[in-house]
Amino acid sequence: MTQPSPPMLESRLSGLKRIYQGKVRDIYAIDDKQMLIVTTDRLSAFDVVLPDPIPGKGAVLTRISRFWFDRTKHIVPNHILDTPLESVVADPAERATIADRYMIVKRLKALPIEAVVRGYIIGSGWKDYQQNGAVCGIQLPAGLRQADRLAEPLFTPATKAELGEHDENIDYERAVSIVGRGLAEQVRATALALYRFAAEYALTRGIIIADTKFEFGIDDAGHLTLIDEALTPDSSRFWPTDGYRPGTSPPSFDKQFVRDYLETLVWDKRPPGPKLPAEVIQKTGEKYAEALRRLTG
Repeated sequence: MTQPSPPMLESRLSGLKRIYQGKVRDIYAIDDKQMLIVTTDRLSAFDVVLPDPIPGKGAVLTRISRFWFDRTKHIVPNHILDTPLESVVADPAERATIADRYMIVKRLKALPIEAVVRGYIIGSGWKDYQQNGAVCGIQLPAGLRQADRLAEPLFTPATKAELGEHDENIDYERAVSIVGRGLAEQVRATALALYRFAAEYALTRGIIIADTKFEFGIDDAGHLTLIDEALTPDSSRFWPTDGYRPGTSPPSFDKQFVRDYLETLVWDKRPPGPKLPAEVIQKTGEKYAEALRRLTG
């Protein structure tokens, strides 16, 4: 068992070129076929990266993603490779800093949309529904309460924003105009199949997956591939089944706890993000660890 790495706001690897820094992940080029992804302890809320790391978060996200990538291979291929870390990062000290938070993956062409699936009405979907009775152009029955389960999961795509900007919910036809009808249909069917499979399993572990987002890429042959992360507390809303009550925002094992704290502040949700109190940092870390424990045992 590897020792837990110290809290990491940013990774530094001397032998590899960093080609992208996202809200949470640092990505390094290995060659024209492979990349190294390091999941840091950065936390983003409202699409803004906050100044304080959540200790252990990157390792938890990596373990949960690997768990789901392995369990969903029968639905869609994913980008994970089994290239040994020693063959990529020569320095033992640098390897130790990322040993519990890295993935070596295929270099693919990422699709410019996010595949969001909603099984329950919450978050931006709830706000849209209150305004016009629809989510991403999909009309819903009248009288739904906050956090109600939907009759069927909804595929509600979004555009991927630049760092610091907000992702934008779009309707299905807009997604078609961006990636083409054939690919949009494949993404929708795959995302819904992944959600249904994961949500059914999670219920047996005491977790409701209220919604989640997937990212996909395509390889040189045009095959759809699951990339980035999968069904983590960063990309999903996880609710404990024993705390679920429709009509209110349920307790969660994800960063909703941080969002709720930030909503109490006078902040315009633009960078720079506010510092977090030690108690919020600790409780957030505990929620992520609890999600890992429940899902993977």
